Amino acid sequence: MMDSWATFGADLHLELSGSGVRAGLMDALREAVRTGRLAPGTRLPSSRSLAADLGIARNTVADAYAELVAEGWLTARQGSGTRVAPRSAPRRAAAPQSGPRRSARRRPTYSLMPGSPDLAAFPRTAWLAAARRALTAAPNDAFGYGDPRGRIELREVLAGYLARARGVYAEPERIVICSGFVHGLMLIGKVLRQRRVRDVAVESYGLDIHWNLLTDAGLRTPALPFDATGTRTGELGALRHAGAVLMAPAHQFPVGVPLPPDRRAAAVDWARATGGVILEDDYDGEFRYDRQPVGALQGLDPDRVVYLGTASKSLAPGLRLGWMVLPAQLAGEVAEAKGQADWVCSALDQLTLAEFIGSGAYDRHVRGMRLRYRRRRDQLVAALAERAPGVPVTGIAAGMHAVLELPPGTERSVTQAAAWQGLALEGLSRFRHRESTAPARDALVVGYGTPPDSAWTGALDALCRALP
Repeated sequence: MMDSWATFGADLHLELSGSGVRAGLMDALREAVRTGRLAPGTRLPSSRSLAADLGIARNTVADAYAELVAEGWLTARQGSGTRVAPRSAPRRAAAPQSGPRRSARRRPTYSLMPGSPDLAAFPRTAWLAAARRALTAAPNDAFGYGDPRGRIELREVLAGYLARARGVYAEPERIVICSGFVHGLMLIGKVLRQRRVRDVAVESYGLDIHWNLLTDAGLRTPALPFDATGTRTGELGALRHAGAVLMAPAHQFPVGVPLPPDRRAAAVDWARATGGVILEDDYDGEFRYDRQPVGALQGLDPDRVVYLGTASKSLAPGLRLGWMVLPAQLAGEVAEAKGQADWVCSALDQLTLAEFIGSGAYDRHVRGMRLRYRRRRDQLVAALAERAPGVPVTGIAAGMHAVLELPPGTERSVTQAAAWQGLALEGLSRFRHRESTAPARDALVVGYGTPPDSAWTGALDALCRALP
């Protein structure tokens, strides 16, 4: 007979052979595991549920499960249920190749990778309207090479917006437009090296692309100690050669904690005492849910902090638009490092963003996305409470990602189980600095802002199936 096994959350059919219900059930399960229809780590329904679904005796299912556990097809653990056992990917015979060789790696069906907004939510209509208005009003010189600091229209609008929304002290003359955070960090790294800075301290958790960019500029990146409340900035003084520090104080990526007030003050005190510079990454600072807004660190001392922000999280990374608010003594050097002409950032895109912000469309979009991401965050927390109650969730008061704590030693197996479910996500160890002295943690960094609405439910289901 053939039955639809809806308990698995997918259309999986089992053909129970006529040689006996128990033998037929075991054969069908072996075949589902062998062919990959049941991925390693998949939780099977309880014997009671499956027996009810198939209309057979519960003891029949329990006996089949027990024998498959003994054979190594399944695993059973108290409190964790019955799951498909881990295994190596099966080898397949090489097919004759009549064209270019294709990668055997499957493209994930779903993604919960952190660091990206919901690209399907880009405000196309409002952006197009702003582009039309900006193009109509654009002066002739907008079509030339332009000021390396960026269009004055955008710098003026940003100065007002950042002061109002993020507490940043910004003058248009101290703002340099760049093509994203990475571009801004490259320019800052070049200037710091020219100033004979040797080390830029970094946080124990972050993005290796940022550390590597600083290393490529000839700078070392020692990692600061880190604990449950964030980076221990009080220990900056112990780094003798550090002339700058890179941090995300409003919402640390990826751990998700805001830097406490005393540690913010300690960082500023260090910069004042040593002549050092703080590079502030305002990572998704506009998205907060359960707390009062945490203002930018730059407001505490605009002469010692370089504020870096982008439209990559609030709008889309494909726009390639970011900005730096610089201390007066650095603004000219950074503009010079960018070049004699602004050949990186499209003047028309800058004018469009200026119009988008100035018209109020940017504020409306951010408010709408804040509601969308909060709703997704709440759905994630509710799903975990119901289907994986043993997995704590942290770092959810702001931003677009959550940290899911895992039992020690399980991060790798969970990410592999997720891959078998067609889900792309990252473990916390991926973001740990190689020189960090902070205790290693097993956790997942789940980007709930990434999937479009059409894929959100499927991604959430795949995540819950992969969790221990």
